[in-house]
Amino acid sequence: MREPIGSFCLVLHTHLPWLNHHGSWPVGEEWLYQAWANSYDPLVSMLHRLAEAGQQDMLTLGITPVLAAQLDDPYTRTAHQTWLADWFWRATEMTTAADPTTRRLGTWEAERANAAMERFETTWRGGASPALRPLADAGVVELLGGPAAHPFQPLRDERMVAFQLELGLDDARLRLGRQPAGIWAPECGYRPGLAKAYAQAGVSHFMMDGPSLRHVGADTHQAHPIAGTDVVAFGRDLDVTYRVWSPKRGYPGGKWYRDFHTHNHQYGFRHSRVTSRSTPSSEKLPYEPAKAAVAVQRDVADFVDTVVDRLTAIQSVTGSPGMTVAAYDTELFGHWWLEGPEWLEQVLTELPKAGVNVTTLAGAIEAGHVGAPIAPESGSWGLGKDWHIWDGPAVRPIVADLATAEGRVLDYLKGVAADGGRNVVADQLVRNLVLAQASDWAFMVSHESAADYAWQRHAAHISAVHELADCVTAVGWDGSAALALAERQRATDGPFGHLDARRLA
Repeated sequence: MREPIGSFCLVLHTHLPWLNHHGSWPVGEEWLYQAWANSYDPLVSMLHRLAEAGQQDMLTLGITPVLAAQLDDPYTRTAHQTWLADWFWRATEMTTAADPTTRRLGTWEAERANAAMERFETTWRGGASPALRPLADAGVVELLGGPAAHPFQPLRDERMVAFQLELGLDDARLRLGRQPAGIWAPECGYRPGLAKAYAQAGVSHFMMDGPSLRHVGADTHQAHPIAGTDVVAFGRDLDVTYRVWSPKRGYPGGKWYRDFHTHNHQYGFRHSRVTSRSTPSSEKLPYEPAKAAVAVQRDVADFVDTVVDRLTAIQSVTGSPGMTVAAYDTELFGHWWLEGPEWLEQVLTELPKAGVNVTTLAGAIEAGHVGAPIAPESGSWGLGKDWHIWDGPAVRPIVADLATAEGRVLDYLKGVAADGGRNVVADQLVRNLVLAQASDWAFMVSHESAADYAWQRHAAHISAVHELADCVTAVGWDGSAALALAERQRATDGPFGHLDARRLA
């Protein structure tokens, strides 16, 4: 076999905020079940097929602890099974429609739903952890961890940075039997000093955005140790990544692909194709799965050519094989772009045929794709590559609320003995703060995406912090009223049962 022209690392960031018990339609739990059925299930199925074919080191898959908690939760698994059945019966109803196009799409949708129900029984009944652990054990994927509830770390107190990261890594170890070596830094957010916190937690490598490397004169064709540590940073290659999806373009906007934003309100499905970027929803043409499949093959070929050209260019400049890292939210593939999982499988199959070494981030380190140390400045993968999505004018109230709540909790915990027994009130107080710190609420407000829901969720979590803290002020940590309130809060917001406030105190 000829020497590879370079290495390709696909990194998928799988994350949704805590949605259990917080509404259903159109954002709440519906968001989770749609992503589970259309993204997580097809992706895991694809990875199991690759495993059966003997493939290894196919991609790097980040699963945030807060999402893993939901996918393993018996409540969520039962509710998702009900959601799948509803999907099937709505599709079956379409097959009796008078319009032949509606009947055809109903049959196609019912077949998809039926297959998903069967896979739930064989793959997901025990949750996500039993589905993912064999893939990691077999070396098919590298699993990344991360802070517990996906906080925007650059804005957090050093103690909360360390606590959320430790809590998240512990969660992964409990679910998967191992602590991930690498993490996805939430929102690819970085500020100087974070790498030391990563090193102290035993993290060896993490993801940041490409411009954060280039701003200090580095390139993305190598990973780079952060100066003063052994922690290695990988950067997204935006020239390659944006070929698939960017703020303005990408394959999912192709005319034959299913349009995410156009609904058939009678049955609740998306059965129109994009048609064109300028076509109004009311004028979009019916979806044709066979035509979409042809478009997938065309875009696979284009992406393979893009990666080969990129690696060839790197080799011509450096004189040795380089690396390119393409990184995306997992939910792009299937949930937003229905055809995305099929595109992924074909890309991962075709790239090796084109002379590309497909590997993981850990595999890239082993292959020697590591350059000189760097000292990156602050950045993120948000619009503008700065922090304004999470601390700009639109979300200043969120920033202020979080700072106040964080300071109050840290101050209250001084009254919790670190060497005493666990205190369920203190644990829930910290749990409320952890959930409040999710970066999602500020992101959704800044992007005006379900902003009302985001404001409500932010307010509810902040209120829970102060309500419980006020109760502690009134009756003490062991008062019956505080204990009862903590139990009521935990019934709705109770992930991370191993959370121990003493580790923060």
